[in-house]
Amino acid sequence: MNGLKRLEYRGYDSSGIATILSNKNSISIRKSPGKIRVLEGLLGKRPLSGTIGIAHSRWATHGAPNQANAHPHLDCKGEIAIVHNGIIENFARLKDELQKDGHKFTSQTDTEVIAHLIEKFYKNSSLEEAVRKALARLEGSFALGVISIREPDKLIGARLGSPLVIGRGKDENLLASDVPAVLDLTKEVIFLNENEMAVLTKDNCRIQDLNGRVVFRNTTRINWNVSQAEKQGYRHFMLKEINEQPAIVENLLKMRIEKDSDRIIFGGECLSEARLSKIKNIAIVACGTAYHAGLAGRYALESVCNIPVSVDVSSEFRYRNLLIDKDTLVIAISQSGETADTLAGVKEAKAHGASVLAICNVLGSTLTRESDNVIYTHAGPEIGVASTKAYIVQLLTLYLFALYLAQLKGTLPQKAIKKHLDELKGIPRKQREILKRQEKIAKLARRHSHFGSFLYLGRGVNFPSALEGALKLKEISYIPAEGYAAGEMKHGPIALIDEYRAVVCIACESRVYEKMISNIQEIRARRGKIIAIASSGDDKIGKEIKEVVYIPRCGELFSPLLAALPLQLIAYHIAVKRGCDVDQPRNLAKSVTVE
Repeated sequence: MNGLKRLEYRGYDSSGIATILSNKNSISIRKSPGKIRVLEGLLGKRPLSGTIGIAHSRWATHGAPNQANAHPHLDCKGEIAIVHNGIIENFARLKDELQKDGHKFTSQTDTEVIAHLIEKFYKNSSLEEAVRKALARLEGSFALGVISIREPDKLIGARLGSPLVIGRGKDENLLASDVPAVLDLTKEVIFLNENEMAVLTKDNCRIQDLNGRVVFRNTTRINWNVSQAEKQGYRHFMLKEINEQPAIVENLLKMRIEKDSDRIIFGGECLSEARLSKIKNIAIVACGTAYHAGLAGRYALESVCNIPVSVDVSSEFRYRNLLIDKDTLVIAISQSGETADTLAGVKEAKAHGASVLAICNVLGSTLTRESDNVIYTHAGPEIGVASTKAYIVQLLTLYLFALYLAQLKGTLPQKAIKKHLDELKGIPRKQREILKRQEKIAKLARRHSHFGSFLYLGRGVNFPSALEGALKLKEISYIPAEGYAAGEMKHGPIALIDEYRAVVCIACESRVYEKMISNIQEIRARRGKIIAIASSGDDKIGKEIKEVVYIPRCGELFSPLLAALPLQLIAYHIAVKRGCDVDQPRNLAKSVTVE
């Protein structure tokens, strides 16, 4: 239970625990939707005993967060219990196969399939052999914990695509999805690699690959405290979440793009093709960072779908004389799904007969219940108040939806769609290249931390990037910052430019690059201090200014997915230099649930 509490920061909607009872002939389970304190209450009334067990806090993907879908899950005979992080992509096919063999399912989860697969292969083999055979049938990602009453002193773990760590204790061994869960019991850990399995008893730990070959691995001593471990060694959650972005983008692309056909898939999450084909216009409603994602998404939707798109901050949308009807698709974007103004906007849209599609990170949130359909962003829990990875996945989801709609409406040839998808698949690698250079960005940021105000300029699809960059800076450093369309600079903001103001210019390769260079020259003439975000290999901009952050070359449409990272890092390191509370900025909340 303490281990589960150590992992609460990760986000969850149900929890459960299973132990093999001391008489070793049955498995007992307690599980419940809601917070861990609910499970704690159950255990207070009906305690569990035993010397081996598994526990889990679930962030729902397949099936609602309820008692039946909470982990752990059992096989038909109640001999095997399993907990699982990750997504099994071929679970529906496997479930059909197992049901034909007579297996009975009690949940809607993909996880339960694994328990029944292990049962299928456990007839004349060891538990580890049955687990290995079951894993060979799985497509997707997993981190598993498995116990069985037939081998009641053994705990098996395995991983592919989801983290798993072994804790080496005295007269005990432990398995967890992250170090904090075991850190109060041991500082000696072993990190499992991809496609590896661990077989634990209280005295021994044996690691092997999924083909059964033994792997030798030294233990690592953890010198973090629990708070640091939750941040995986990063100084702040925000920095951790910035660095998580390539992996999250990669996972979302794998989830949404069918491997062999390059077909974009949303499953039952998206509106029906029949409904989408009748849509004549789109209205995007969101607040803060989500609003900036919506602005960038408008460029993609109009570019590839040839459909008019409006974008409103939710608090304005709900009070306008809305010219929307049954032919309008309203896309409501919210990380938490509890943003009050966005929820009110959704109700107003539905009153006008519009269809509502939510883009949200939290399963079961109010927005997901109020909308006609929802596309989940699968960013995982975002602890830092200033949104980073949630913004990136909102933006990526809008890009994918735009291409999906273009595919459906036939507004873009399949060859062009494939080209766009290939470019998106290269984004995680390019994001990692930027993160490799983050110390250089940090030094640049610290050199500019004394400026009293900032102006962020962008054009085209990177105008929203300028707005988001400015928002990040003022959220966490409290420095006044404005985002502007660069073409508007001469219509007012140029009066503010002098040697006391820093100007961040997003000057990636684009159709309006030369115009951006003209803006930079105008700022230089007024002694403004310029930081540029530019494409690798751009020799021209280096002749104009000294402070340049280069990002990998990328098609203009998707460049915000790269430009966001240096903007986030600049804001972060300026705030740290100024001694600000980066993860919990003053006056701000992660979820704004009041108007």
